[in-house]
Amino acid sequence: MPETLSAWERVLLARNPARPHTQDYVADLISGFVELHGDRRFGDDPALLGGIGTFRGRAVVVVGHRKGANTQENLAHNFGMPRPEGYRKALRLMQHAEKFGMPLIAFVDTPGAEPGIGSEERGQAVAIAENLLALASLRVPTLAVVIGEGGSGGALAISVADRILMLENAIYAVASPEACATILWKDVSKAPEAAATMRVTAADLYGFGIVDEVIPEPAPAHEQPTQTIQRVGDALERHLAELEALVHDGDAGIDALLAARYQKYRRIGRWVEETDPTRHPNGPIPSHAADQAR
Repeated sequence: MPETLSAWERVLLARNPARPHTQDYVADLISGFVELHGDRRFGDDPALLGGIGTFRGRAVVVVGHRKGANTQENLAHNFGMPRPEGYRKALRLMQHAEKFGMPLIAFVDTPGAEPGIGSEERGQAVAIAENLLALASLRVPTLAVVIGEGGSGGALAISVADRILMLENAIYAVASPEACATILWKDVSKAPEAAATMRVTAADLYGFGIVDEVIPEPAPAHEQPTQTIQRVGDALERHLAELEALVHDGDAGIDALLAARYQKYRRIGRWVEETDPTRHPNGPIPSHAADQAR
């Protein structure tokens, strides 16, 4: 990808409706996938896909935001914005993964959690908070990959993982650039400026130590979906193997995994008063991870 792409141009690429969605990654990477439905409290949420299957020889639990490729599908899936029952379904699957010792893989692609009155009445904030708490202490390896938009608490609710991976043209932020522009300048037209200021790109977030690997897109993902999905699968397999090696020693390994997870999130947000990129928490993006991305 060209180095000259602005943050806003990457925002637009992340939102391109033709990009591969969670269901595409599941179809190509997870064999024997069985979708599981419902939160056992209120109902099922089609905006949150979850189930069990096999990833390259390993039994795994998968959760992910589900968008659509057209308006009809997006309406059916609420544009990938889960309601509380979606996050509680994800929590149920997280607990299932822990009970049966299966790694958890999450695909992140949402503008944010559904903000409607019904969601608030059914406890949207509590549902997200419960997921964050569960992910912090889940006794299995956890991986998350941001494949498009990673918006606000709606993304965090399934992505507080041992390893966070991110496609080169994905974004990950506490709020949308439009929301930021409206808050700071009361002018939504300043969204491109907000995107640059917020540092929402994969390269920025890798430099800050928030994501663990940037997965390159030689061409935008919607132009080469099969190759992109394969690259994501290769990265997931590599990181999962490293995490599995860590937990090989039973309870002692799990305790080491949790300690490493704790330290990972304790380090996020530390201030480095240095302009040299090698002094950032993660240093420069390695060539194998992003082809000197961008």
